[in-house]
Amino acid sequence: MVRKLERIVEEFAENVAAQTDAIMRGDAKTGNKHANRYIAALEKLRSEGDAGRDALSLLLKHPRPDVRVGAAAFLLRYRTAEAKAVLEAAASGGGVAAINATMVLKHWEEGTWNLDPE
Repeated sequence: MVRKLERIVEEFAENVAAQTDAIMRGDAKTGNKHANRYIAALEKLRSEGDAGRDALSLLLKHPRPDVRVGAAAFLLRYRTAEAKAVLEAAASGGGVAAINATMVLKHWEEGTWNLDPE
C-alpha cells in the first residue's frame, strides 16, 4: 500500500512539473494532458482518504515550487497551517507557482476554495 501511494505521489509531482514546463514553452495541449494526469493521480490519492493526503503532504517540501504549490492547493483543508505557509512563500516569488499560489490563497480567503471538499 505504501509503495502504491508513493508511486501515485510521484505521478502527481511529475505531471505538475511537466505541465509547468509545457506552459513555459507555450504548449497548452501538452500542458492539458499533464493536468489531466495529475488530477487523475490526485483522485487516486483522495480515494485513499487521510493516508492519501498524508502521502501527498510529502510534496510540501519538494524542490520545485510548482509541485509544492500544487500539493498545498489540495491540502489546505487537511493541513491548513503547512499548506498556507507553502502558498504564502511561493506567492512572494515569481513564475507560474507564484500566480497559482496567489489564486489559491485568494479563493481560500474568499471562502470559495473547494479543491478537497470531503
